[in-house]
Formats: sequence, C-alpha cells, structure tokens
Amino acid sequence: MAVSGSSAGSEPKLLSGGNPQIPKGDGDAPVQAYIAAMPGWKRDAGRQLDALVERIVPDVRKAVKWNSPLYGVEGQGFFLGVHCFTRYIKISFFRGAALDPQPPVGSKDPNARYVHLQEGDPVDQPQLADWIRQAAAIPSWQPNRAPA
Repeated sequence: MAVSGSSAGSEPKLLSGGNPQIPKGDGDAPVQAYIAAMPGWKRDAGRQLDALVERIVPDVRKAVKWNSPLYGVEGQGFFLGVHCFTRYIKISFFRGAALDPQPPVGSKDPNARYVHLQEGDPVDQPQLADWIRQAAAIPSWQPNRAPA
C-alpha cells in the first residue's frame, strides 16, 4: 500500500501495522518524510510531537533508523523514538525508567518506557513535554556506529 505526500514518484510503503518504510538518514528531512507518510490521524499527531520536541529541545538531533524517527542530543545519544502500529503510535523513551514519573508502559528493556498515543485519546501535553525535557537532559541510547 502506497502513501501520498512523497517526492519524485517514489512513495513510501506502509509496513505491517501501518509503519512507513523510510530510508535511514540523518537530519530533519527523513523525519519529515516519515511524518508525511504516517497514515490518517497519526500524521497530525506526528507533526504535533515533532513540533513539541523542537520547542523543548531547540538543537535536537534527528534521524530515521529502522523505519523510526529518532530524536537526540549531540554527544548524548537518542532519547526518544517513534513507531506506528495499527491502533497507536508508540513513543519510546530509551531511558524512561529514569524519568519522574515514569511513562506508563513498560518494556522488556528495564531502561525503556513507552507512551501509546491512540486516536481520540486526550494527550497530557504538559506531562509529555516534561518527559521530553527530562529525557533530553540525560545521556541516552547511542546506536552502534560503523568504524570510520
């Protein structure tokens, strides 16, 4: 299934669960391509989340890896990831167990915690903003990098 909103005739495909398949890349452009390819109500939620992160972390580092947008701080790693599922958007706080209060959804990884955004559910914007602010302030997850 193809999604509109991409450039040059190459439309992102939706993987199972409705997650956009976006080539990996660093910077804002691949993240914006992912958001543009998010299906239905998730697109607007993705735009709002992206804008919230940018307001709270003005020098945020962005990338898409493993078909998921990542947000980080240079030298500290990525603190937040986004992934679309059929019925919700998963916001991953890679060091969410260190946040106070902890985000509501646990993980197999004892450090990670999640927030699931579902269509029509009210979002506690102040709490989400506080988690983003806290998460950006602590060293977080750094994906393995290939040797130079």
